[in-house]
Amino acid sequence: MYFIRDGEYNFDATKLKEAHEWCRSSVGGLMINEEPKLVVSNTFTQEWEMKPYFDLARNYGYRVYSLIVENRHGGINEHEVPEEKLEQMKNRFEIKLT
Repeated sequence: MYFIRDGEYNFDATKLKEAHEWCRSSVGGLMINEEPKLVVSNTFTQEWEMKPYFDLARNYGYRVYSLIVENRHGGINEHEVPEEKLEQMKNRFEIKLT
């Protein structure tokens, strides 16, 4: 959402840190305002990337459901992420079963 301006998606890797901070802050604000249901759509590939959201949920009494979306149907790469970057993300993907 951070990279959408005037209905157009314009990714800028130099602003990735700000985008993640914006996302966490937005989710925290919604939790403070007791939004009943939240959906966080992000490209989390490792446990540490999700931890701030789990911490927020715990602090504000939210239950978390985590979904892993797979491209088993040959779908379109909406954001035109280069194949090499997708491969890097796939290779660092971490799943923790508790």
